Amino acid sequence: MLRSLRRWFLAALAVAVGLPVLLVLAYRLVPVPVTPLMLLRDAPVDRRWVALEDIAPALPRAVIAAEDNLFCGHWGIDWRSLSAAVEAYAEGERAGGGSTITMQTAKNLFLWPGRHPVRKAIEFPLTLLIELLWPKRRILEVYLNVVEWGDGIYGAEAAARHHFGKPARDLTASEAARLAAVLPNPLKWSAGRPGDYVLRRAATIRRRVGQLGPLLDCAPGA
Repeated sequence: MLRSLRRWFLAALAVAVGLPVLLVLAYRLVPVPVTPLMLLRDAPVDRRWVALEDIAPALPRAVIAAEDNLFCGHWGIDWRSLSAAVEAYAEGERAGGGSTITMQTAKNLFLWPGRHPVRKAIEFPLTLLIELLWPKRRILEVYLNVVEWGDGIYGAEAAARHHFGKPARDLTASEAARLAAVLPNPLKWSAGRPGDYVLRRAATIRRRVGQLGPLLDCAPGA
């Protein structure tokens, strides 16, 4: 009985470890077909995979400025921001920040939404695995193709067509900044019909893009 349980445990462990590795290796080369969030949301899915070269360089640059301005230099985890987020959580405050683009990519590909510590703990090794096996440009490409930009709207191409009636390659710097501005809550805010808050945040993002300079050296157009 114990031997049988041991075999089942080892088999389950091999699947739990091996499957993410195989998927990360596969997703380095092929488009991601679906994410857990797409399956969880009760809405038709609009997503159209495009290569990074077919996305206006202004969008990845705006997303880096808005979400993770050290993206080009770290190995998936911004320890300073993460430490601040953990301290806020421990003190019972809203733990914003601390999540890098690579961490968000890992979450989108493999995990469920939410801020539970268990999910964050699982996210860590997946993040490091992606950083180990993918170049930065592939991380950006996958993230920009799977991230949510509205109810049932996933990826830059679907977002650009839904919000601005144009392909992602034709986005202006202003439109890219508005898309980046709504990423924290794309179901609440709209890039196509922005309120005052989104417009102010988009203006801040455009200024950050101009200030980051060499920190954007892994992004298109750098």
